[in-house]
Amino acid sequence: MIPEIIVTQIQNSGVIEYVHPELMTPVTAIGGNCTFTKSARLTLGEDEVFYLVGMAVFDSTCCGYGGCAYAYVPGLIRQWRFKTDDAGRPVSKILPIVDSGMQERIKKQIMEKECVQQVNFL
Repeated sequence: MIPEIIVTQIQNSGVIEYVHPELMTPVTAIGGNCTFTKSARLTLGEDEVFYLVGMAVFDSTCCGYGGCAYAYVPGLIRQWRFKTDDAGRPVSKILPIVDSGMQERIKKQIMEKECVQQVNFL
């Protein structure tokens, strides 16, 4: 139940054009809603990792209610907010992180810094 994510693959480079979601705008699904509440960067050597923090509320499920806080990591920043899309949302060039070792290091750092129960990668 992650808010709408819009990406465009850039020819054979692995880099994507990532459309930034609006913060504090709930996305409703059948079991509840989720909202990105924060956009942040994390320094990783000479690179910067872009991530979002969000919260999910499960309040319309048939089996009870609950919620969680999470982080979502689109990837490494290659070009920050270099244009806007037709709706006026910023677009960045991002390199998704596929290396599981790097993902674990990033996950650990984010979980130490943010109050989240899970970290997911694009």
